[in-house]
Amino acid sequence: MSVDEILAGMAESGRVPNAIMFSEPDGGPAFRIAIDFLKLLYGGDGAARVARLIHPDVHIIFPVSAPLTSASLMPQFRELALQNPAFTESELNSALGIEGKSSIIAVAEAREVLGALSLSALEGGWRSVLIYLPEKMNPEAANRLLKSIEEPSERTLFILISHSPEKVLQTIRSRCQHFQLGDALRAPDFDSPELLDALMDALAGRDLLRALEEGEKISALPSRENAKAFCKFATDAMRNLFLAQQGLNLPATGSGKAEQWAPRFKKTFPRAATACLDRAYRLVERNVNTKIVFADLVNQLWSLT
Repeated sequence: MSVDEILAGMAESGRVPNAIMFSEPDGGPAFRIAIDFLKLLYGGDGAARVARLIHPDVHIIFPVSAPLTSASLMPQFRELALQNPAFTESELNSALGIEGKSSIIAVAEAREVLGALSLSALEGGWRSVLIYLPEKMNPEAANRLLKSIEEPSERTLFILISHSPEKVLQTIRSRCQHFQLGDALRAPDFDSPELLDALMDALAGRDLLRALEEGEKISALPSRENAKAFCKFATDAMRNLFLAQQGLNLPATGSGKAEQWAPRFKKTFPRAATACLDRAYRLVERNVNTKIVFADLVNQLWSLT
């Protein structure tokens, strides 16, 4: 099942997370996928305005050079995106006339978005914020938006499109439902799925000693690359667990035993577990002792069950 089909299922069922992050290579399909999803949410005449990037309840922000703002450059953004939804960052900078300059999403953009979200939807439906390259938010902007992403108003949706998700504020990443696009869409290459199966069984059975033993087995993988592959594989499995718990169809090649795990874990587990796995991945990259990393991971996952 494609990402488009998964999102269509969310829209049809009404089970829409409050924040979605698409991770893609530069020039990937995320913008087109995001707009197609919003068209499904708004429907009818609303969908037509979404398609033309003129819907008053869809707010798009992207990196610019001060003192410019996304709103002031929206005509140039709109022209580029309508002609080529798979635009690259370089093409966007050229269209905006800021090539060769540093660009950020500054706190002024966050204030403008929060101001718009404080008002009722002009057309009485969804209010959406599409953030292109959230990794370019400065810390103040990211922290201002965090509370709205954590506790959004009803029928409010954030969509983030990132080329470097590891650079996005971790507390924001952890609150998003993730979709990896492009080459990363394939399930991570990991040849010992039984390690995750055993750990999940121990967690579901509330057997902490066994869970810690399984964590030791994971820490004994032959290399750091294997340990990182486990984290990626497990993250992919958590996405499938989330879909299974929402009653949505799973990708045919999805990792993990999501349908078996779905009734055994809280619905809050997949997203929180994804944040824990993301942290473990980054610690492995930083050469932290893997026994410490995975013992800590098991304890964190245990606290979520």
